[in-house]
Amino acid sequence: MLLPWWWEPGDPFAWTGQGLGTRRMSPTTTGTFLLTVYTIFSKVHSDRNVYPSAGVLFVHVLEREYFKGEFPPYPKPGEISNDPITFNTNLMGYPDRPGWLRYIQRTPYSDGVLYGSPTAENVGKPTIIEITAYNRRTFETARHNLIINIMSAEDFPLPYQAEFFIKNMNVEEMLASEVLGDFLGAVKNVWQPERLNAINITSALDRGGRVPLPINDMKEGVYVMVGADVPFSSCLREVENPQNQLRCSQEMEPIITCDKKFRTQFYIDWCKISLVDKTKQVSTYQEVVRGEGILPDGGEYKPPSDTLKSRDYYTDFLITLAVPSAVALVLFLILAYIMCCRREGVEKRNMQTPDIQLVHHSAIQKSTKELRDMSKNREIAWPLSTLPVFHPVTGEIIPPLHTDNYESTNMPLMQTQQNLPHQTQIPQQQTTGKWYP
Repeated sequence: MLLPWWWEPGDPFAWTGQGLGTRRMSPTTTGTFLLTVYTIFSKVHSDRNVYPSAGVLFVHVLEREYFKGEFPPYPKPGEISNDPITFNTNLMGYPDRPGWLRYIQRTPYSDGVLYGSPTAENVGKPTIIEITAYNRRTFETARHNLIINIMSAEDFPLPYQAEFFIKNMNVEEMLASEVLGDFLGAVKNVWQPERLNAINITSALDRGGRVPLPINDMKEGVYVMVGADVPFSSCLREVENPQNQLRCSQEMEPIITCDKKFRTQFYIDWCKISLVDKTKQVSTYQEVVRGEGILPDGGEYKPPSDTLKSRDYYTDFLITLAVPSAVALVLFLILAYIMCCRREGVEKRNMQTPDIQLVHHSAIQKSTKELRDMSKNREIAWPLSTLPVFHPVTGEIIPPLHTDNYESTNMPLMQTQQNLPHQTQIPQQQTTGKWYP
C-alpha cells in the first residue's frame, strides 16, 4: 500500500514500521495553514519504507545512537558508549547507490546522511538501499534495508528554479532540518511564492571546488536549488544588471538589496546564482531526417557461411620470413668480407711507417712494460731506462749501480758523490790564507 505524501504519524491510516514523513506548515493571515515545503526527513529505526516525491529533496538520517544498541556488549539503559561507527550504503544487488542518491558522514562520531532528489524515471519503482553499520572498535556489523518508494508530484517540476551558492556552510550542516528551514524561510521572504520546494543540495566539491584550508573555520560551500510557482522577484534579478555583471567579472561583490535578509546566517555568492525559467525553454529535440550522410537500412545482418574455402599460407610465410632472412644473410656476408678479408695487416702498416716513429713507439712500449712489471712487484731493481748509460765526462759505459740482489728499498733518493763509483773529482775553490799540502 502506497501512502500519500502528506501522511504523518497520528493520521488515521498510520502503519507501524512504515515510512515517516513530516510537513512544514506556515500560518497565514487568515489563520489557515499552507503547505510550503515538501522536503521529507526521516530517521532510521528499522527496516522500513519511506515515500519521497520526485523532484523534491529527500533527506534520511542514519543515527549512531540507534545502531549502538545492536553491537555487543549491549549497553544498559543510561549507559554511555561512544564507539566509532561508519556506514556503507548501496543499492541491493549493486556495489553503489542510485545516481540521484548521495551519502555523507564527516567523522565516525557523527551521523550519516542520505540525501538527493529522486527523478521521475523511478516513480513507482521501489528502491531498496542496504545500510551496513560498522563498529570500528569491535568490528561488529549490523544491516538494515531502506525501501524508497518514489511518488509523483502534481506540480513537478516547478517552472521557476533558482540555485544559490552558500559559502559559509558544509553540506551536512545545510541538510539539518532547522538550517534548511531557515534558508527556505529567507528565500520565501524575498521571493514571495505560494509554493516553495527544496529541489536539490550539492556540495561544492562535487562541482569541482577545492578543499578549503583548515584555517579560520573555512567551509567547503554548498549549492542549494529551490523551485517556486511564481516568477523571480526583482531582488533576485538584480544580479543580471550590467553593473553587477561588471562587478562580478572584476571579482567584486555585486550590490544586492535583499542580501541583508540572508547575511545574518548565510553568506551567498550572488555572482554564482543561477535563475532558470522553464516556461521559456524551447525543446531542443529535432526529428532525424534521412538524407545525405545517413546510410539506408540494410536489413538483417547475414554472417558468412560455415563452409569457407581453405587458404594456403605458404606464400605469406615466404614473404614474411624467408625474404627478410635472405636479405639479412647477404648483408652479414658482405660485412664479414669487409672486416676479415680486406685487412691490411701489421707488416704492411710497419712498412709504411717511418723508422724513427717505429723506434719511438718501441721505446714507449718498452717503458710501459717495465712500469707494469714494477706495479706487480715493488722489490725489483730500478728500471734501466732511469739509470745513466754513459759517463758524463769520460763517455765510458757505466755498469748498473747495484747488483740484482741489491735492496732497492734502502737506496736513498739522491746519492752523494762519495757513493758514486767512477766519479770525477771537481776542484773546489780554496779560501784565502795559508794552504798546507
